[in-house]
Amino acid sequence: MQTKQLPSFRDVLGHFASGVTVVTGLDEHGPVGFTCQSFSSLSLDPPQVIVLPGRSSTSWPRIAAGGRFCVNILADHQRALSTTFATSGIDKFADVAWTRSPSGLPRLDGTCAWLDCTVAAVHPGGDHLIVIGAVDDLGAALHARPLLFHRGHYAGMTGLGSRSVH
Repeated sequence: MQTKQLPSFRDVLGHFASGVTVVTGLDEHGPVGFTCQSFSSLSLDPPQVIVLPGRSSTSWPRIAAGGRFCVNILADHQRALSTTFATSGIDKFADVAWTRSPSGLPRLDGTCAWLDCTVAAVHPGGDHLIVIGAVDDLGAALHARPLLFHRGHYAGMTGLGSRSVH
């Protein structure tokens, strides 16, 4: 009798397409950031989001120390930014265009949208942390399309409508 090979947890979850974000902050050494696919809205009233940095992240503790972070929702032309901010041990902001958000955090140029947040709570979540961010300010581009990640590959969206968020 042959045993059926079950797919791995990771393979099954790979079927869920996700947007790609870069979470940024500042510490005493300057700007810091990391690529984060584990991002979601949490509440409309009050406006809150969640990000789930890995417990092994070296960037998250530097951001958390400041108590604030900016979620940069990447556009479909920003695959290289995603790869850069997912790499450890490099100057991730070298040759990256950014401005300061209203609270002074790094806001990457050319993204679909951004959210300035204050850390409201941090909870354990297995090999990740569950970070709740209270949204203090936000903005979105009028015609940008999101960068997606699905089954181990980047993808853009075609035929996706756009509208401005104020």
